[in-house]
Amino acid sequence: MEPIKRIRSRTVVVPLEDIDTDQIIPARFLTTTTKDGLGRHLFADWRYSSDGAPKPDFVLNRPEAEGAEILVAGRNFGCGSSREHAPWALLDYGFRAVVSTEIADIFRNNALKNGLLPVIVDPDTHAWLLEHPGAEITVDLETTSVELPTGARAAFPIDRFSRYCLMNGLDQLGFLLEQDEAIAAFEARR
Repeated sequence: MEPIKRIRSRTVVVPLEDIDTDQIIPARFLTTTTKDGLGRHLFADWRYSSDGAPKPDFVLNRPEAEGAEILVAGRNFGCGSSREHAPWALLDYGFRAVVSTEIADIFRNNALKNGLLPVIVDPDTHAWLLEHPGAEITVDLETTSVELPTGARAAFPIDRFSRYCLMNGLDQLGFLLEQDEAIAAFEARR
């Protein structure tokens, strides 16, 4: 995983509430166990017509979305099934953080394990972000805060273990392997 300390990027706003994992990546694209290429199927039913042509009115198909690394979504993002492909698709597309007032627990855990930063902000900060699509903001994992172009800052919660893993580019297995010497020393003493 790529280490995350600070993400400074324009935002893409999808203001809908209750975006479930089947909307993030429809089940028909879950035929792979690799992460590569899933970004082209991200929000596929909203992004493409039945003939496969991009829908020009969907936000990800607009030029201003290109290169954005932060998705701002409505309340209860990532609800529904536990498919790990949802954060994979977001990461493969190029997003590194998702910001909302509420992110579904299973999606949130899958995101943290795969290097996608789920950021829960207060309702006022969220309302500002929804009203200002394309704003350049900073998500700072070192200070666990979001900085708006106005200079306002909003703290976000994250547990210490997940924060450590994200800042060091480690998944759970990587964390265990990092403890290899300590584990070997413990086993030698038993």
